[in-house]
Amino acid sequence: MPRLPHARFIPLALALGGGLLSAAALAAWPGFWPALALAVTGGLSALGLRDLFHPTHAVLRNYPIAAHLRFILEGIRPEMRQYFFEDEKHGTPFSRDKRAVVYQRAKMQLDKRPFGTQYDVYADGFEWLQHSMAAKPPAQEPPRVIIGGPDCARPYASSLLNISAMSFGSLSANAIKALNKGARDGGFAHDTGEGGLSPHHKEHGGDLIWEVGSGYFSARNADGSFSPELFARVAASDQVKMVELKLSQGAKPGHGGVLPGAKVTAEIAATRGVPIGTDCISPPSHTAFSTPIEMMRFIAEMRRLSGGKPAGFKLCIGHRWEFLAICKAMLETGITPDFIVVDGAEGGTGAAPLEFMDHIGMPMREGLDFVHNALIGVGLRDRIRLGASGKIASGFDMARAMALGADWCNAARGFMFALGCIQSLSCHTDRCPTGVATQDPTRSRALLVPDKATRVRQFHAATLEALGDMVAAAGLDHPSQLRPEHFMRRVAGQDVRSFAQLFPRLEEGALLRGCDDPRFREGWALADAQSFAPRRLALMPA
Repeated sequence: MPRLPHARFIPLALALGGGLLSAAALAAWPGFWPALALAVTGGLSALGLRDLFHPTHAVLRNYPIAAHLRFILEGIRPEMRQYFFEDEKHGTPFSRDKRAVVYQRAKMQLDKRPFGTQYDVYADGFEWLQHSMAAKPPAQEPPRVIIGGPDCARPYASSLLNISAMSFGSLSANAIKALNKGARDGGFAHDTGEGGLSPHHKEHGGDLIWEVGSGYFSARNADGSFSPELFARVAASDQVKMVELKLSQGAKPGHGGVLPGAKVTAEIAATRGVPIGTDCISPPSHTAFSTPIEMMRFIAEMRRLSGGKPAGFKLCIGHRWEFLAICKAMLETGITPDFIVVDGAEGGTGAAPLEFMDHIGMPMREGLDFVHNALIGVGLRDRIRLGASGKIASGFDMARAMALGADWCNAARGFMFALGCIQSLSCHTDRCPTGVATQDPTRSRALLVPDKATRVRQFHAATLEALGDMVAAAGLDHPSQLRPEHFMRRVAGQDVRSFAQLFPRLEEGALLRGCDDPRFREGWALADAQSFAPRRLALMPA
């Protein structure tokens, strides 16, 4: 059949012809239906003529009216893919099965699965935990970890699963309230995120980890610099159990942020300590310190100003020499943080440039293994607790992270699912359909705080129960006993290796004695406690 050269204009021609016929029919037989037909065809005709002479859009000019079908299908593509085409195990960022188990545990519904795993257990990359023939009964009480080194006057007994950093401003007020109430009821901690400590964090009295980023929100002077007086005032709250310095986050490490002035409401301005309606800027790096040694002294000052509460920092690993420079600064100053949280490149955020989200930052497992071994290598691991964050949503996720060195885990998107998040991927648009990641009061009203707080608490409890069951199945008494040799990965075909082979451990003090491990040899030589720059760059001529 010959192709019509101008078939793309058929919808416009039909609309124009229908409009003329409808007008004639209305003139001959006045009534509702001819008038309706004229309104429809007339509207389509006007749309088509507008498209035909559109000033910029080529597809509209070439396919008047019909091109809008493409835009409609593009608009619903994420929902169509998620609801109809995505399988149970391979959706991203979180699979349908992973989201479903969070929903089920949050609602205390049946979370069991029938008939066997849907994973291909012979596929490259498949991982499993080795069980024991001498399995033990699960522990009756959820275990906790004491965070606080020798210089900490007020250690904190932390849950093994806490709410990761999510700011008020990124999340709605109701979401913050529900998370904090759930944390209070469930006996775990809620990280404030770098957006400051808001009244919504305080309303229900749950334990808080106050995160301080490069914008120093809730602890800043008018010029954006750090204010020791304001910091001490906020950190004195009994709710604040730990203070955390944010160096970077996994989803956009090395990237600052801007909250446009139009979104800086009176409430956000009061929380962050910035002017109403003015762009709120988080610089890419800190102004309170510029070298590893200065950073250690700043952490010691945070601990002092908070009255001796645990003080630590969070980062996504980038240049290895920079973290090793921090380790050298710890040795040189004798100052150690009470904890370090390792965030992974797989972590989430409300909005990030595609290049940063996809290709910058070390994934959590490699980053956690590196930090854990570095601290062992300099003989400081027993003084510092390690947290891990990055796509933690199940007991297996927690067990795997703890085998690689984590003392506890933080989850952000897992708790968002417990709040009702449906992974609509609209966090950056302020049009969150569930009222979680929005500042639109007409949307956030849909999130009922008492109901969602209960789900937050239940998800936390059920996840720790699942972790306890796995630990007991491995023949262990406590999650802290998990080791790399407990986990296996199919690397390729019949090549199966343990995590102990994939993530070899340094010996205690190995970096101080000198080691040839390629993960550390070059970085240790480049690391300088006096600078975040590598030594070889410092020696190059200007």
